[in-house]
Amino acid sequence: MDTLLSDDEKLIKNTIKDYSNQEIAPRASNYDLNNEFPWKNIQGLAELGMFGLTIEEKYGGTGGTMRQLCIVVEEISKACASTGIIYIAHLSLCAQLIQMYGNKNQKEKYLPELVNANKIGAFALTEPDAGSDAGGLNSTLEVVNDNYILNGSKTYITNAPEAGIFIVLANKNKLLKNKGIEALIVEKSKGIEVIKQVGKMGIKASSTGQITFSNVEIPIQNRIGDEGTGFRLAMQSLNCSRIAVAAQCIGIAQASYESAIKYAKNRKAFGKNISEFQSIQNMIADMATEIQAARLLVFEAATLKDNNLEFVTQASMAKLMASKVAVECANKSMQIHGGAGYFAPSNIERYYRDAKVTEIYEGTTQIQQMIIAKKLLNL
Repeated sequence: MDTLLSDDEKLIKNTIKDYSNQEIAPRASNYDLNNEFPWKNIQGLAELGMFGLTIEEKYGGTGGTMRQLCIVVEEISKACASTGIIYIAHLSLCAQLIQMYGNKNQKEKYLPELVNANKIGAFALTEPDAGSDAGGLNSTLEVVNDNYILNGSKTYITNAPEAGIFIVLANKNKLLKNKGIEALIVEKSKGIEVIKQVGKMGIKASSTGQITFSNVEIPIQNRIGDEGTGFRLAMQSLNCSRIAVAAQCIGIAQASYESAIKYAKNRKAFGKNISEFQSIQNMIADMATEIQAARLLVFEAATLKDNNLEFVTQASMAKLMASKVAVECANKSMQIHGGAGYFAPSNIERYYRDAKVTEIYEGTTQIQQMIIAKKLLNL
């Protein structure tokens, strides 16, 4: 794959790969076992300038492309999938939405803090009764003088317990359906209660929270975009971050594959290494091929996005395939490890648990299939 990368892409890949191998990977197991938010990883990534990737330099960022972001996400997620999704939710869903659609004042106020990770960002869309059906939001906005009054609740929100800045989707007029939804920048303040949700199967170092908004006052100037465009802007932002989540899937799959290779070369059975058995070789070959195919889909979607070409269908294809590959590679690697992989704190046990959620968040497998089919059938 490196032969398809530019010199700049190779440089950023080597930089983040070295940091991930030396710093993130050794801490991943303990963070997972203790359900602990990986602050050291976040601070280190901020010091490397990774939270400024794709953000304009005048707002503290380092610029860069979607392809570069995918390279970074893959390497981080290969070392720790939890850190990968924290990074994606903060940068790709929160900071990038402000970068793409915020006005000059909003960018100047919020982006420097997000780039430096002085405040963690979160994207608050999902509600108890509205997940895949994002248009069915029940959180409400009422205009009082120059403020919105926000009431409602959100659930399964990545980074919520640590977040200081939220992108919140809420309904100002349900009669207008999607056109009644606004996207707001909301700072952590009085009237916002966050309860950490526990019991997740995987990505345990990534915190998830339920948020309750009780008469929260938000200045009207914190609305992103024109009135009634919040839903459309949020969906466009999700299309972009979907590519990043697909890259996260590749990282999990690659880690599973490399772990299987290492174990197969050292594990002996019937007097020889299990890597010599055809059944093991078949699984290794399948994993390598599936990962490369999915990675190429991710890079196609990212390249289209970087060139301002239509990319939504390719983003869904990348997310659909890459999440499937992550689950299948973790499963194959677990099979190769046998009992040695089934017990914590083995890495493959963590990869196996982490992989499944990629078929659920950022649009389920079924939602991706629906998006792709609608495009192909011109519906």
